[in-house]
Amino acid sequence: MTPAELSQAVQAAVSAAVEAGELAVAVPEHVTIERPKNRDHGDYATNVALQLAKPAGRPPRAVAELLADRLRGITGVAKVDIAGPGFLNITLDTATQGELARTIVEAGEAYGRNEALRGLKINLEFVSANPTGPIHIGGVRWAAVGDSLARVLRASGADVTTEYYLNDAGVQISKFAASLQAAANGREVPEGGYVGEYIVDIAKAITDGLPGVLDLPEDEQLQAFRTEGLKLMVAEIKRSMDEFGVDFDVWFSEKSLHDSGAVEKAMDRLREQGHVFDRDGAVWLRTTDFGDDKDRVLVKADGETTYFAADAAYYLSKRDRGAEVSVYMLGADHHGYVNRLKAIAACAGDDMDRNIEVKIGQFVKMLRDGEEVRMSKRAGNIITIDDVVDWIGVDAARYTLARSSTDSTITLDINVLTSQTNENPVFYVQYAHARMCSVQRKAGELGVSRSADFKPELLATEWESDLLGQLGEFPRVLATAGELREPHRVARYLEELAGKYHRFYDNCQILPKGDDEATDLTHARLWLADATRTVIANGLTLLGVTAPERM
Repeated sequence: MTPAELSQAVQAAVSAAVEAGELAVAVPEHVTIERPKNRDHGDYATNVALQLAKPAGRPPRAVAELLADRLRGITGVAKVDIAGPGFLNITLDTATQGELARTIVEAGEAYGRNEALRGLKINLEFVSANPTGPIHIGGVRWAAVGDSLARVLRASGADVTTEYYLNDAGVQISKFAASLQAAANGREVPEGGYVGEYIVDIAKAITDGLPGVLDLPEDEQLQAFRTEGLKLMVAEIKRSMDEFGVDFDVWFSEKSLHDSGAVEKAMDRLREQGHVFDRDGAVWLRTTDFGDDKDRVLVKADGETTYFAADAAYYLSKRDRGAEVSVYMLGADHHGYVNRLKAIAACAGDDMDRNIEVKIGQFVKMLRDGEEVRMSKRAGNIITIDDVVDWIGVDAARYTLARSSTDSTITLDINVLTSQTNENPVFYVQYAHARMCSVQRKAGELGVSRSADFKPELLATEWESDLLGQLGEFPRVLATAGELREPHRVARYLEELAGKYHRFYDNCQILPKGDDEATDLTHARLWLADATRTVIANGLTLLGVTAPERM
């Protein structure tokens, strides 16, 4: 019995009590079932009696007694105790608890998937670094977290579109083009321009691909470097993302908003909503009505549109393309964008607490031999995605960057993340999976396989019970990770699961030794090991990390 099935059973008990006239309450849509920290309190606990007591007009313990009587009659429930003011502590019989192993193995890749966000259309934008240089380490964090979040959301039933916003218009692109032109002509990079080996590499690629480009007039030459440099840089970013295992559904061009007239149309729509006004020759959006610290300029007095005008048009584009919720994942230096982006949604007539979400990711540091690494050979003054992958690999980077809340600054220790020790979290989890695969291989060599005559009641030790309880938590953890937009919950769950498996493995003999014959217990434990392997593989897949069979 899974926690979800037990939740439904408790809900059914409430419904039966209502139908029998024993309780005058509305049947809750969902009953919370939790795993007690103290196993002496049973396998699962629920506070439903406390929730129903007030509307029922009865003491919590009286409601709990009523529900306990009904729950004790459910097949698979061994015991129901009432604790404290009215908590229900439920103990399952070993056969019912052990049956979860079969449920997981038979469900395979589908185990853990749920319908918590079924039908919700989400536009998830992440990374979106300017196409003026390689992805730096902050963007690498968003690549790992954003792609993992997309997988988690889809596993919870959401309809997700992943999107990369290319800032291919404006001053920074002009500086990028001028930097390429200067490098190609052997001149110093202009003030505020871009430096690094990658600028030289791209400039050379352009001159090699466009013979005679340096013979063009300066303006035409600059335009060529702008157009071709942008193409090459975007191609480089796409290559890096692909090698990191991130595939965006949409690459959206900021320039297209200006070229298509979408920016002007957006301002007209916002003016119709009553939030656009003119002052001092400029056009403004009255964002202070919705929590922003100041109103924002859409069009300057000289007629030039601002980045904010494009931001407004971009949000409306997402909504027009069907996004019910637009999730923005921004770097730590973008705190000031939160209120202004939410204000755009409000000015457009949307619910800024529901239709738009802005996540801020904190900084990332890298250590080698105890000292911080700050420089990249290729980019000069930043650590790039290629540096991270070269130093620790895709799996270690994705797992480690996704395993912490984005609210926290994190440090990646190259020495730890390239070691095969339990201090390395990705190794710890992957090793658990490889260990299970090794058990399967050895079982095959012994001619032992899972028996169709599975006897789940044999999985009765404390280590087996703990492992089964943790396996049962996976759907709930996954649903919570999607609901709260926190994929790190999956990683932390996997580490706890791996720990419980290692303890089970160390204390429970799975395969026969020597000339011993396989027993029903052997077969039952093979079911349990395979169920654990399935859940770890499913969890690692959600994080975009491989589940190796050998290490």
